[in-house]
Amino acid sequence: MSNTPEPPETSATVTLYEIFLAGEYAAVRRFIDDAAMAPSTADRVALMRVIAEEVGHLEVLSERVRAAGGEPVAAIDRHSGVFDRYHRTTSPRNWLEALVKLYIGDGLAADFTAELRSTLPPSARDVLQRVASDSASMDWARDEVRAAVAADPDVAGPLTLWGRRLLGEAITHMQWVLAEDPEVTDLLFTGVSAIANAAVFFDAMAQRHGERMADLSLA
Repeated sequence: MSNTPEPPETSATVTLYEIFLAGEYAAVRRFIDDAAMAPSTADRVALMRVIAEEVGHLEVLSERVRAAGGEPVAAIDRHSGVFDRYHRTTSPRNWLEALVKLYIGDGLAADFTAELRSTLPPSARDVLQRVASDSASMDWARDEVRAAVAADPDVAGPLTLWGRRLLGEAITHMQWVLAEDPEVTDLLFTGVSAIANAAVFFDAMAQRHGERMADLSLA
């Protein structure tokens, strides 16, 4: 086995960790707020499991930021604005909307990493795979939405529109994140072809979003 140390993280990779860290922090805050709408103890317990997983992801990213000489709280403060704006513009009005947002949001994070897997440095690829892969706890949210649609098909139409809005807002806010740091954009989308590659990337995410909507019985 080689004892050659890993090369130091680039500044773009560290910034990417910081962005994901701020996103995890915002997600945990949002889940805590959503818990007030949960209709049963079972739902609140299920959401607590999701929160526990997200806090674990937050700790993984915090450690990577510290290892690179950064400070996690400062990183969160630096990058949290765009995530706060996203959550303000996509605040769910009821429990079913909260579940759709939870499932779709988790899926979009997983899709983001999957689509960029080949462009990330190996160390970043492994870290982001750990923190952005589909969560088994999210199966509960999917099953709850499916059951609600089966019990009352009339809820499908409004939830379908809600899901489309979530995708549109997510793409808009992802673009804002990338626009704030050209170095990260170059890391993810390889320099001069970044704009074209980003367009292909977002098209692929939209396709996967459609598949996830079908999983929710909202196609």
